[in-house]
Amino acid sequence: MTDLFTPLQSLKQGHWFKLICGASFQHLPAVRSLTLAYTLAGADCIDVAADPAVITAAQEALAVARNLAVDAQQRGFAFKGNLPFLMVSLNDGEDPHFRKAEFNPTDCPPDCPRPCERICPAQAIVFDSIKDNYSGVVEQKCYGCGRCIPICPYDIIYTSSYMSTPGAIAPLVMSTGVDAVEIHTQVGRFTEFQRLWQAISPWIDKLKLVAISCPDGEGMIDYLQALYDLMHPRPHALIWQTDGRPMSGDIGDGTTLAAVKLGQKVLAAQLPGYVQLAGGTNSYTVAKLKAMGMLKRAGEEDKGRRGNKDAGNIFSNSLTASERLPLSSSAIAGVAYGSYARVLLSPILAQLETQEVSKTSVKATTRLEEDDILLWQAVELAHSLVSQLKSQQER
Repeated sequence: MTDLFTPLQSLKQGHWFKLICGASFQHLPAVRSLTLAYTLAGADCIDVAADPAVITAAQEALAVARNLAVDAQQRGFAFKGNLPFLMVSLNDGEDPHFRKAEFNPTDCPPDCPRPCERICPAQAIVFDSIKDNYSGVVEQKCYGCGRCIPICPYDIIYTSSYMSTPGAIAPLVMSTGVDAVEIHTQVGRFTEFQRLWQAISPWIDKLKLVAISCPDGEGMIDYLQALYDLMHPRPHALIWQTDGRPMSGDIGDGTTLAAVKLGQKVLAAQLPGYVQLAGGTNSYTVAKLKAMGMLKRAGEEDKGRRGNKDAGNIFSNSLTASERLPLSSSAIAGVAYGSYARVLLSPILAQLETQEVSKTSVKATTRLEEDDILLWQAVELAHSLVSQLKSQQER
């Protein structure tokens, strides 16, 4: 049972790494490859869409990763077969993470320079695709970043949003065997959050972790405190995910400032649980956290307001779920990477998608583990990001 708690140990020690595949991202081959590469690189959590097919793809990758543990160690990677948590994302209302871009390609003038195609980080917009004889948005690849909307010269791109259905959530989560859930909410949606929480609360004790993702807003801290007071039963472990600048990490170094600033705000509130950055995170994030003294040093203990010496001991079986929640300190517990982590591996994913897998030259997707060279190239790229955070504890 020890390996089940390895991700929680990462949270406690302050080097938790989460890969965000995307709450709306449903391209199964990419989800599978991203999950495999980042698992072998040492990720603690893989966050995917609450879609049974997507969950299955991620679980297949986790099974493959376990079988490659020895090979990974021989190549110098730290993965020892202790699998990351598999998390699904839910929402209590309209949210940019839960939408898709749409447009009718027949409305596009022939002389349009197609800036939408160039700017899409997911390569989800195509025109005259030879492979599929298709033009428009590839729905499975789009994760709703919205960058194509303002750049369209003819203003014909729009988005369609969807919401989690509370009644369908609990059976989905429990039947697929996921380890954790993340709830995307916003200030002012207490009633909606309450409705969603009531739907999943009977199964909270069976989940290893619950994360609450919320962007900044007036009254945010009071709102998060109200959510915490609502949470009964308490989750075994709780993360406050500070969504600084959603889906922007691949744009540039400036985006990480929003994530760090919001992290500081939530840390200062000393809410029970862990604080984890997201939204604008990239290769600059860890360096910024180090410079500001916001990463926990190896061996540093959690300190908080509660006097119980076991307050931060998430492994004590004698504690209730409420008592197991540690108090926030001045240190970030971890970082979640979304768009930047995906774009980092996009050259590998593109090669896989266009490889010939039959003598008849029919194009199809090769599974990452079937190409030994691309597999370890992908893991090396993933490790270049994961190791920035993990190296804090290796010194």
